Amino acid sequence: MTHILNAAADRVKWTTRSTAAKRAACLVAAAYALKTLYPIIGKRLKQPGYGKKKEEAYLAAENRQTLHCTETTCKTPSPGVNADFFKQLLELRKILFPKLVTTETGWLCLHSVALISRTFLSIYVAGLDGKIVKSIVEKKPWTFIIKLIKWLMIAIPATFVNSAIRYLECKLALAFRTRLVDHAYETYFTNQTYYKVINMDGRLANPDQSLTEDIMMFAQSVAHLYSNLTKPILDVILTSYTLIQTATSRGASPIGPTLLAGLVVYATAKVLKACSPKFGKLVAEEAHRKGYLRYVHSRIIANVEEIAFYRGHKITELAGYTARVYNMFSVFDEVKRGIYKRTVVIQEPKNHNKNGANIEVPLSDTLPIKGKVIDVDHGIVCENVPIITPTGEVVASKLNFKVQEGMHLLITGPNGCGKSSLFRILSGLWPVYEGVLYKPSPQHMFYIPQRPYMSLGSLRDQVIYPDTVDEMHDKGYTDQDLECILHNVHLYHIVQREGGWDAVMDWKDVLSGGEKQRMGMARMFYHKPKYALLDECTSAVSIDVEGKIFQAAKGAGISLLSITHRPSLWKYHTHLLQFDGEGGWRFEQLDTATRLTLSEEKQKLESQLAGVPKMQQRLNELCKILGEYSVLKTIKIEDEIS
Repeated sequence: MTHILNAAADRVKWTTRSTAAKRAACLVAAAYALKTLYPIIGKRLKQPGYGKKKEEAYLAAENRQTLHCTETTCKTPSPGVNADFFKQLLELRKILFPKLVTTETGWLCLHSVALISRTFLSIYVAGLDGKIVKSIVEKKPWTFIIKLIKWLMIAIPATFVNSAIRYLECKLALAFRTRLVDHAYETYFTNQTYYKVINMDGRLANPDQSLTEDIMMFAQSVAHLYSNLTKPILDVILTSYTLIQTATSRGASPIGPTLLAGLVVYATAKVLKACSPKFGKLVAEEAHRKGYLRYVHSRIIANVEEIAFYRGHKITELAGYTARVYNMFSVFDEVKRGIYKRTVVIQEPKNHNKNGANIEVPLSDTLPIKGKVIDVDHGIVCENVPIITPTGEVVASKLNFKVQEGMHLLITGPNGCGKSSLFRILSGLWPVYEGVLYKPSPQHMFYIPQRPYMSLGSLRDQVIYPDTVDEMHDKGYTDQDLECILHNVHLYHIVQREGGWDAVMDWKDVLSGGEKQRMGMARMFYHKPKYALLDECTSAVSIDVEGKIFQAAKGAGISLLSITHRPSLWKYHTHLLQFDGEGGWRFEQLDTATRLTLSEEKQKLESQLAGVPKMQQRLNELCKILGEYSVLKTIKIEDEIS
């Protein structure tokens, strides 16, 4: 008996010594880990600019002065798992889950249930594996067979749960993508944002890339990340709880191993973060390059004929996609509110060696939008409205004119003087920086460019664009009415030529230049606006047909605002707005007869003076041969000397 008690005492002493040794080992491992990680962490924290707030990226420029920036101020922060990432993710969450009870919430709950079920199945299978091994060690064949049958039977629900997880992850990603796409396109096509993002703002180089691939990859990354994070976290929590409970039941202390495991996990995360490349930045750069490649290919496809003539030949991933999608929505929102930013190349100060840098300059900083646009029922009135391009260039100073219904305005001037720019302001594409613009609502104004857009669809769709067939019927139009419209523009023959109203073709290639322009005029007769903005829209149409179309438009009660260089169209207008190309302009009543007389005199003088340089050159040659002087040459020399 005494021997047994002594043996028990020795065992207790050994257990105590063993526990102390384990604790000492844990402390030694912790000290070694801190010693190893301290240089890495210290080096990381001492990096230049680490932890500093982002400096101002631009300086306000007055009166178009040159801006200056340095490499630090112009540097764009790379996407990463940081405070900005979580802020962006929370903002996008408001779009993904606009309210508590949504389709996305339902799919998320089902996905979570499937993940939890797989975790409990994994724990049950692990316990079953242990019992199978135990039965083998204890040499109990019947117990082994029973446990093996259970293990095979549990594979059926496990397979179902694994397949369900993949299916629910795809459904969740699809729901996220649907929600984001709906919100993105609703914003993109509101208030002509699609035009302003490309022409007024310079932050999104490839909006089509952001609207398609970036949204798809972001939705997939979010759903995949939730699936990949939820199960490991549940596994760690439940497994740790089971191990701690087992250790406690057997009299062992779980504190040391738990701290050691936590330290190992923390140290591993730090090492990986310090040594891993910036995947978020790489993903964003990859997406940007894909978008640029798609843009270049689209340009090749659009201009293939001209080119031929010239003979030209995971979390970090989610951070990258989050940054791009968040940036897209931010740009859409700011553009809707009239905040535009363009990337310009600016010069460095003299004490820098850089040649220049790219920087985003808000136009509102240099050109505050102080003008007003007021929708009225009748008339177009400009009161001190300048024409300013998206780059900030003043093309024409304060315009003051009034166009009443029944007036027809001819707009003339040299290239680049602001004629088409005025139409962009009247259409609401460009902002009014100063003054007041009174104009009808957009449905009472119709703009026809020199190259009308041919939509995808039937011949009927080309005439009623941008309306649909249902909207056409709601307006009371029939195919017979459309035939009358095509008769007005001398285009009815294409109905028979192309196979009827339901014919679907690539109309931009099927129709000639003149036919496409007449199709644009047909749309004007279909929509019946109060004012039509005609920008060289009949330059490829014969003069006789062009005159009949303009006369029919006046007969329909449409006020014409026309940009044209053809004198044959002057007689269809009552007033003139003429730009001089140097910022000046004049508005007056058009005297067609007088203007035609002056135009003929100008052409006659041009033809007479065209031969003067050759005559002067021949006179100089004769004087040189004869060794004589000419009176005209003498006068010219004296004028040059004086």
